[in-house]
Amino acid sequence: MKMKTLKALIGVLLITGCSTSILYAQDPPRVVAQQGVDHHNIQPRGLKWKVAVGRFSNETQYGKGIFYDRANDPMAKQALDILMAKLSASGKFILLERSDTDKLEAELKSGEGQKIGADYLILGSITEFGRKVTGKEGLFSSEKSQTVQAGVSIRIVDVTTGQVIYSEEAKGQAETTSKSTLGLGGKAGYDATLSDKAISGAIDQLVENIINKCTDKPWRTYVISADEDGIILAGGAAQGIRVGDTFTLYKRGKKVKNPQTGVTFELAGKPVAQIRVGSIAGDTPDTEYSIVELVSGTFDTKALDNYYVQP
Repeated sequence: MKMKTLKALIGVLLITGCSTSILYAQDPPRVVAQQGVDHHNIQPRGLKWKVAVGRFSNETQYGKGIFYDRANDPMAKQALDILMAKLSASGKFILLERSDTDKLEAELKSGEGQKIGADYLILGSITEFGRKVTGKEGLFSSEKSQTVQAGVSIRIVDVTTGQVIYSEEAKGQAETTSKSTLGLGGKAGYDATLSDKAISGAIDQLVENIINKCTDKPWRTYVISADEDGIILAGGAAQGIRVGDTFTLYKRGKKVKNPQTGVTFELAGKPVAQIRVGSIAGDTPDTEYSIVELVSGTFDTKALDNYYVQP
């Protein structure tokens, strides 16, 4: 009897040992990541603000001769190109170049700012520009330094209200030095790139504030048509709008005047409807539009100026 019990116990141990060896011989389960998908590099989609950049003006006397053409000032164009390149690099804006600054300002003053087709208008000017050359002459060596200083002023105007929301001036400086010994070494003439560097240095000090001010207010767009052909919004793919996106339609708040400051402003809007993007069309950021459907709520299709759209 004891022998049978012992044999049974040995059998159980052998079976258990085999099962254990089989279990540990198998690879443990693993989670395999999908190839080609880098989750760390996926950036959240952002809607882009439309920013119109008016032509810079050159308020200095530098480079102005008898045949000076204000509309084609090379230094002002230089500053405009630098600013637009830096704003474009941020990836937050659709930039619209508007060269007729006087006309833009007249539209803002008349309350027709929406005709500009942008959320903000940036106006700039070069307020200071100068260069100097200094040098040192020694017995066996000489040194020549060229320095350029530039001042740039920026104004940002909220197109919907016509108010200046940001105004600042900054200065930049660039210099280069050449040395020669016993007549050997650099004898460079005026370095034309210094003006680029000085203007760029001044704009660099303003760009972060420009970006922050222009993105501080919630993104919005407008209903440009609502009839039997459908509800059409301004803006499309270039602004980050996608098919299936849902937005809220707001009715504008009334305008009130602060008796202490004399400033007239608009109260917060009231949400009245939900809309969904069905399709997008248009060839350029200026002509893109989105066709949407009404998900819920109602609005007056005969008074579209009383509404705006936000995420």
